[in-house]
Amino acid sequence: MILRQKVFAVAVSLLIIIGIVELVRRRKLEEEYSFLWLVTGLALLLLTIRIDLLVFLSRLVGAEVPTNTLFIFGLIFLMLLCLHFSLKFSRMNQQIKNLAQSLALLERKLVEERQRRTG
Repeated sequence: MILRQKVFAVAVSLLIIIGIVELVRRRKLEEEYSFLWLVTGLALLLLTIRIDLLVFLSRLVGAEVPTNTLFIFGLIFLMLLCLHFSLKFSRMNQQIKNLAQSLALLERKLVEERQRRTG
């Protein structure tokens, strides 16, 4: 990896880490999600600083160029992230449906109670 690429990768890694910490500090990002992003930033920083680890991983997965390994792991990360959010959305949709049903039942009971009092 040439020096310019290494400097760029270190800068991006540090910006990700600092950005995530700042988002958590401002309460714009929950700690639950920040952990995954911090680990990603730290892993990118580690692989940039210790290029021998990236070369080892490249040999392990059979990639010709170490940067291809970063793209492979980036794609895997994004796929897992999409799966994680799909599971969250599915769970939230079920909770919303249950809440809407409970609210409808409570509103019906309220209407029946009002009718009973006035009737």
